[in-house]
Amino acid sequence: MSADAGIHASSVLVVEATTIDYMSPHDRAKPFSIRMGAGTLARLDSGARRRGEPKARTAERLIDEGLRMEAHPGIVFRDGPSGRRAGLAAGPDVWEVIDTLKGTGLTGEKAIAATAEWGALTLAQVRTAVGYYADFPAEVDERIALNRSEAERLRAAFERARDAIA
Repeated sequence: MSADAGIHASSVLVVEATTIDYMSPHDRAKPFSIRMGAGTLARLDSGARRRGEPKARTAERLIDEGLRMEAHPGIVFRDGPSGRRAGLAAGPDVWEVIDTLKGTGLTGEKAIAATAEWGALTLAQVRTAVGYYADFPAEVDERIALNRSEAERLRAAFERARDAIA
């Protein structure tokens, strides 16, 4: 931590954070100092404690998500049993939209229209998900693979239980 960290300067606190893409743990962290108001720092402390993660990690995640949301209006981030993921505001997760789009067997505008119809989404919402996917394909593909793996695991468990009582 820098020598300035934690020193009050006109009700502004100086903290040090590292910035890497929170979805890509292979990036190298680079030090970055930031000044933030006491209220913001208190909310950051509280959020980090709730999540049980270091303050720098929470700040990094929130900054990265904010930049992603700014670049892709209509995208939000939400927590769930399988972790934090990108989703459409007032809509499904991006991975669900993309998995459905790929599953249509169609391409271009026909695939977008079929996906919109499936999810009762607007064409703009599907395009928003596609735009996010274009920038972060590995993240979305990983989520699709995780979902398929979990579905297969649950199907196999159901079949074992069904066979056990047959």
